[in-house]
This record gives sequence, structure tokens and C-alpha cells, in this order.
Amino acid sequence: MANTASAEKRKRQALKRRARNVQVRTSVKNAVKKVREALARGDAGAAKAAFPAAEKALSVAGSKGALHHNAVSRRISRLAKAMAHPAAPVTPKS
Repeated sequence: MANTASAEKRKRQALKRRARNVQVRTSVKNAVKKVREALARGDAGAAKAAFPAAEKALSVAGSKGALHHNAVSRRISRLAKAMAHPAAPVTPKS
């Protein structure tokens, strides 16, 4: 429970920030999942079409601060590697 006006304001700000970050991270997970599912199906065309959207979603999450920029780079790199070698086993994480 916040005891001061400034603490109450920080609580409100944190709740807004959390809601925004959850939304951004959810969009990232959905975009990456589309690419990974297409790769798992062996549908390179669909994966290639979904990759730019996933890359964009990750970059936006990094620029908004929802994800750390190094984590964004790592995820994009792993996704691109999976795209380059579709026969390799695809891990569900990223």
C-alpha cells in the first residue's frame, strides 16, 4: 500500500507500463510463434513471409524497452539462423 502521493503515482505509472509491456511482449510471442510453426511444418514460404513481421515486432519491443536490446538481437539472430537452416531442430523458446 502506497503511503505517499508520489508512491501512489509511481504505482499508477507501473501498472500502465506493465500493461503496455505485456501487450508488446504478447505481440512478439505471437509473431515469433508464426515463424516457428511455419518452419516446423516445413512451409518455408510462410516462414519467409512471417519473418519480417516478427523481426519488426522484436525491434519495436526493444525500442519501447519491453525487452532488452541484447535479448532482441539474440532472438532475431536465432530466428534468422532457424530460417537459414530449416532442417535443423527448432527450439520452442525465443
